[in-house]
Amino acid sequence: MHVPDGFINAPTSAVTGVVAAGAIAVSLRGARRELDERTAPLAGLVAAFIFAVQMLNFPVAAGTSGHLLGGALAAILVGPCTGVLCVSVVLLMQGILFADGGLTALGVNITDMAIVTTVVAYALFRGLVKVLPRTRRSVTVASFVAALVSVPAAALAFTLLYWIGGTTDVSIGKVATAMIGVHVLIGIGEAAITALTVGAVIAVRPDLVYGARGLQQRLKLRVNGELVDAPGASDTKPTPAPVAARSHRKVWITGLVASLLLAGFVSFYASANPDGLEKVASDKGIDEKAKEHANADSPLADYGVKDIANARVSGGLAGVIGVGVTVVAGSAVFWAVRRRRSDDASPTNTETTV
Repeated sequence: MHVPDGFINAPTSAVTGVVAAGAIAVSLRGARRELDERTAPLAGLVAAFIFAVQMLNFPVAAGTSGHLLGGALAAILVGPCTGVLCVSVVLLMQGILFADGGLTALGVNITDMAIVTTVVAYALFRGLVKVLPRTRRSVTVASFVAALVSVPAAALAFTLLYWIGGTTDVSIGKVATAMIGVHVLIGIGEAAITALTVGAVIAVRPDLVYGARGLQQRLKLRVNGELVDAPGASDTKPTPAPVAARSHRKVWITGLVASLLLAGFVSFYASANPDGLEKVASDKGIDEKAKEHANADSPLADYGVKDIANARVSGGLAGVIGVGVTVVAGSAVFWAVRRRRSDDASPTNTETTV
């Protein structure tokens, strides 16, 4: 759903740029509270993983494909404020290096793909985990529903932005119907990827999942082949769910290797069909005034390395470079935020009066 230059007029793009800048500033402050010794090492990896999975377009219907947006996944794994920053880092890398998403439309893309998806998904996720049983399965189910809803929510947000500042004269009703309809289908793929990823991390290290903090379970005994509450369990405080004995480093390395494999190898088999926005824009004429990307001549434009003729090698190498750049950029941002938190928490010399 990367919006190119020319879809939305300059005034609306400028306003969304201000909104995006303000949201990033707020998120930087909020991320200081979210990032700790558990989530800080994971945040840069989450950004790289989202970059990798966004390269895996999956077919949905009628010659259309979709890809992960990532807001729900990032918010649940590392927190909503940090999640906004994760997706923003990905969008920035894609726009600058890969000519994916217009530079003048960067504010539109951050507002739509980073802010809307993260806020909607995490708000719904928190509401669900409050009413569902406090189990790992409930967190996974809540992740699925939150991710599913976040995608059509982003499609609706784009429709509203187009209604305010679209550069072509197309019926807003037709745009809304087409955008929301196809993105409901894309949302199913988003939900499956998000739930599988969150479930996999919870199975190994539930303490690393921001959305599963406080996850508790009552003591159980197996009696005649069935699990029952231990005597007195209903009268005692639930015990924290056990954490697998696996270091942060192993989880990080596993996640990085998976990201490199997805971007460097699996991406070659991704669907070549246009994504939901591209398909709607072409069918409805939204793209009549689309502009060529300012970085169209980038050595990595269109997710391929310039002057490498072999498509498999070119795309795979571009994917590996993208994952590497994103994990470095993201880790640098989150390390700086984490360090700022540590500095704020450290004792300082203050003057006293007598």
